[in-house]
Amino acid sequence: MIPYYEDETVTLYEGQSLAVLASLPDASVDCVVTSPPYYGLRDYGVDGQYGLEASPAEYVEAMRAVFAEVRRVLADDGTLWLNIGDSYSGSWGAQGKAPQGLHEKLLTARGYAMKQRNTGSIRDGMPPAKNLLGMPWRVAFALQDDGWILRNDIVWHKPNAMPESVTDRLSTRHEHVFLLAKSPQYWFDMDAIREERAPATVERYRYAFKANSNAASSTHHLADGGMMNKANPSGRNPGDVWSVPTVPFPGAHFATYPPALVERCVLAGCRPGGTVLDPFSGSGTTGLAAGKLGRRYIGIDLNREYLDLSLRTRLAQSTLLDLGGAS
Repeated sequence: MIPYYEDETVTLYEGQSLAVLASLPDASVDCVVTSPPYYGLRDYGVDGQYGLEASPAEYVEAMRAVFAEVRRVLADDGTLWLNIGDSYSGSWGAQGKAPQGLHEKLLTARGYAMKQRNTGSIRDGMPPAKNLLGMPWRVAFALQDDGWILRNDIVWHKPNAMPESVTDRLSTRHEHVFLLAKSPQYWFDMDAIREERAPATVERYRYAFKANSNAASSTHHLADGGMMNKANPSGRNPGDVWSVPTVPFPGAHFATYPPALVERCVLAGCRPGGTVLDPFSGSGTTGLAAGKLGRRYIGIDLNREYLDLSLRTRLAQSTLLDLGGAS
């Protein structure tokens, strides 16, 4: 397939993810960081888009098919970092408030009768209204059944999450980022994402090392699984809860995850100089992080407007940043 745009560091394809992925060679990328359209939340206005399936099961099957191709093009020691949010049965992200909104389009396109505008009428395969659908875990378990190794459920905590007007449940302030691997042995650089220890902690362990200088091993294993040697105390394992603020993006794309979140995934999951793939490229945030950290980028998107937007903004920014390190 002919790329929509290509240079030494970036390749962009216009088309549906499954079709474009089928044209890519086996084991041609080192890492995948992506956030597919969430189920039933938005209408991106492009035929063939994901997220408008008639039931959660159909959405899960669509994602399973895409990530089966992702698994093929991923190197044997590669990783997949999958950010996916949840949705509620019957809400449809309030898109039904606008004329010909998402909820109406879903029902009209599939022959379902509108019972009452904006209510999210119950359809075949859908739980009753107000049910949290559990879409992240439905997808994660489907990928696990398909052969992926599910290594982590990282909770992306949003300290500045948008307030919600709902009064009969708690506001949602997190999303999931699943770390999946193609095989049991995979590239993972813990040192690249370690967190600094408090000075008092460093001094305490230095003292402990000095007191045990006759020990057979020069490496002390800490309770949290980190390591610290005598000469250079390393940071601690960052754990599976990442507090990363959302960052406004003044573009036309509906939803973007913050570059700082993607950078952690790329640093840990992609070897230096490797290639990062995002089959749902959108505004190009994954490409921004990849370029900043000196990795090549392959992006796929169905919407040409988003590809153009990413070239003007996110991918252009990546050439202006220091390619040697993280923010």
